[in-house]
Parts: sequence; structure tokens; C-alpha cells
Amino acid sequence: MSAPSVLYDAPGPKAKSRNTLYAILFVVVLAAVVWWVLDAMNEKNQLDWAKWSPYLAGTEAWTTYLLPGLVNTLKAAGLAMLMALPIGALFGIARLSEHWWIAKPAGFLVEFFRAIPVLILMFFANAAYALFTDIDSDYRPLYAVITGLVLYNSSVLAEVVRAGILSLPRGQTEAGLAVGMRKGQLMTNILLPQAVTVMLPAIVSQMVVIVKDTALGGALLGFPELIAQARPAASFYNANAVATLTVIAVLFIIINSLLSSFATWLEGWLRRRKKGTGAVLGTDAIQEQAPGMEMTDHRTGGGGTGV
Repeated sequence: MSAPSVLYDAPGPKAKSRNTLYAILFVVVLAAVVWWVLDAMNEKNQLDWAKWSPYLAGTEAWTTYLLPGLVNTLKAAGLAMLMALPIGALFGIARLSEHWWIAKPAGFLVEFFRAIPVLILMFFANAAYALFTDIDSDYRPLYAVITGLVLYNSSVLAEVVRAGILSLPRGQTEAGLAVGMRKGQLMTNILLPQAVTVMLPAIVSQMVVIVKDTALGGALLGFPELIAQARPAASFYNANAVATLTVIAVLFIIINSLLSSFATWLEGWLRRRKKGTGAVLGTDAIQEQAPGMEMTDHRTGGGGTGV
């Protein structure tokens, strides 16, 4: 028999029957909605094999439209992630600085770019590259999309990093300072490694947002990402818009599911790696930061000075 939950009372026989009934009703309603959608599509001839065969029984549509668009989507999203993460971490840490001349400008920049829609940032970046640089017009949309994504998402990630660090118990900071750590060492050796596990779900959610926001550049800047390839592919294959967008939606679901699965695995690996250690400083770290403060494992019966 499982232990009673502290969050809610265990359901009784009547509640279990009622929940079962609700579940059955939900399944019936969902099946009816699916049937209605499929029937409506069938009336419009959207389920004809000829409309789906280019993606399910051939490779031309993939090699000509979908795969090049997918590569551009992953390229823009990947480069934006690689730049937004360290920039966001830097500004998140800067906002925690005790020096106002560091914390205030960092806070202003973070709040400024968080307040501007990412599409406007892409437009400004595209115009700036056109006016002040010699970037080829074929590559300019890629640069503009990456710039807009980096500026917006690094500001969001800065707040994620700041919140993750502030969520740690105050004793972590006090213990590090007590053994003689400088603030930079405290941040890199104590706070950030622990905060990563706390921040990981929010970071992955923002990575998913980056992948999806590449479509903004395709819609309005002419960046040939995955969704931008839907219109030429649908036109070439007899205006097959529903099938094309369905396949593209499945590709986005797969990409974002892989991101989430990787994050779940990474979070579990980090927790297993830190299990049993918590935020306790190792002997080597304390000896390095505060020579002369020896620590001995009391479980072995030895003496020494504890912290």
C-alpha cells in the first residue's frame, strides 16, 4: 500500500468511478473531433494519396524543399543558441554584481531587449546590415535572424540565470566566502554548477522557442527556413498545403521532442553526478582556497576541523 499523499486526499470509490467516467467521455469527444476533422478533409480531397505521396513515397520533395529548409532552420537556431547562452549567462551574472556601474547597465540592456518583439529586432538587424555592411543579400536574412534571436533570447536567458542563482540557499554563498573564496571563484565553482540543474528546464524551453522563432525570418525576411519552403513545395505539388504543413509540423515536433529528451537525460545525469554531494565543498577545494583548514571524514573516526 502506497503512502498517503501530503498534497491531496486519496480518491475514494465514488471519485475513482467519476474520474473513469470523465476519462471515457474525454476519449469519446476526442475521437469525435478527430473523425469530424478527417471527414472534412476527405470532403475537400485532402486525404487523396496523390497529395501525400510526394512526402511519403518519394524523395524529390525532401531533397528540393524540406531538407534544405530544415538545414537552414537548424543552422540559424544552433548558432543563435551557441551565442545566446554565454551572453545570457554573462549578463545574468552581471546583474548580480555588487557594483552599480556593472549591475545597472546590464539590467537596462536586459530589460530593453526583453521588451522588444523579436521580429522587430530582426527587421532592425536586416536594415542595419543593408546600410552599414557589405554582407551579400543572399546571406543577410540569415545574419538578421540570428542577430534578432540572440538579442532577445540572451536577455531572457539572463533572467533565467539570475533567477537560478538566486534560488540557491544563502548558505552556499556564505560557506564559500567563509573558506576564503573570491567572488569569481564562488560563482564558477559553487553557484553556477548547482544552478545549472535548476535552470535546465527553463533553458530548454527557451531553446524550443528559438527553433520555432526562426520561422519569423522565413515569413517576412525571405530567410529560406523550413516553414518558408511550404509555399513553393505546395505550389509545385498541386497546392498541397495541408499535407506540406502537416509534414513540417511533424518535423518541428520531432526536433523539439529530441531537445526535451536530451534535457531530461542531462538533468538526470547531473543530479546523479551530484547525488550525495549537494553543495558541500570537497577537501581539495577547501585546502586550495584556505590552506591550513584540514578536514577529515568523521565517519572514519579521524579528527580534524569541520566547516
